[in-house]
Amino acid sequence: MSQSDRPLPTVVTPLRIPVAPDVTLYAERREGDPSAVPFVLVHGLASNLRLWDGVAEDLHARGHTVVALDQRGHGRSDAPDAAYGLDLAVADLEAVIAALRLSRPVVAGQSWGGNVVLEHGWRSPRKVRGIVCVDGGIIELSDWFDSWETCLTALTPPDLQHLTLDELERRMRAGSPDLPERAIAAALECFRVKPDGRIEPRLARHRHLQIVRSLWEHRPSTRFPTLEAPTLLVLAGTNDEARTVRKRRAEAVALAAAPRVRSHWFIPAHHDVHSQHPDRVAELLAAQVRDGFFA
Repeated sequence: MSQSDRPLPTVVTPLRIPVAPDVTLYAERREGDPSAVPFVLVHGLASNLRLWDGVAEDLHARGHTVVALDQRGHGRSDAPDAAYGLDLAVADLEAVIAALRLSRPVVAGQSWGGNVVLEHGWRSPRKVRGIVCVDGGIIELSDWFDSWETCLTALTPPDLQHLTLDELERRMRAGSPDLPERAIAAALECFRVKPDGRIEPRLARHRHLQIVRSLWEHRPSTRFPTLEAPTLLVLAGTNDEARTVRKRRAEAVALAAAPRVRSHWFIPAHHDVHSQHPDRVAELLAAQVRDGFFA
């Protein structure tokens, strides 16, 4: 334990945080030692804060204040009619940090959330103590696909609305048998059950595709040469060899360009490595605080 010999009791405070007129985001706060480094945890595209639960509990047990949030249009946050994209997600994150008066937190994001926290840290380096990009932050779709049309075809989510929640759970278990029970339960929270017993994603498809488009337009490789905030890349070596090659290429660009970037691989691992191995991810993050990387 970094701040105390005794772990803090886990008291989760649910919050509704205004980020714009008539728009609030849902977040959960675990209050830690005021002298400890606070953490803010941001989920990925079409995901929700439940996937961070294990990491949040572990970091809190080490004495840290931890805030996890559902991004706009996701989970239990509001889903207003608006243009969804990276700039809006960054503005929402900044509003949450300001509203909660968090002093230079470490901001960690997974997948698309990694790109969100990278952009936030690049724009406002003095407002963060460090950045953690969990299998994200280096997503540059224009380098991964030769055209927007190819990207759109590959990343349009499948229509699952003919399934019941039980049927979806069986699919998840068959496709990812190595995921723990808690990770499956968290992933199921990305869907709601309609009156007819079928499911629908909490993130509407048209909003999902707007966010994919903003990812297509984002160029994280252009951020690294002027990135001031200490940044940790946490990368998952999945069974997708082509994607792993792209990650290694992007990792090399980041390490060569930015003065304060570290990387750590989990191999083999799921894209949702923070939900698959929360204890290991939490220890990795806490270690960066202990050794002074997130100073």
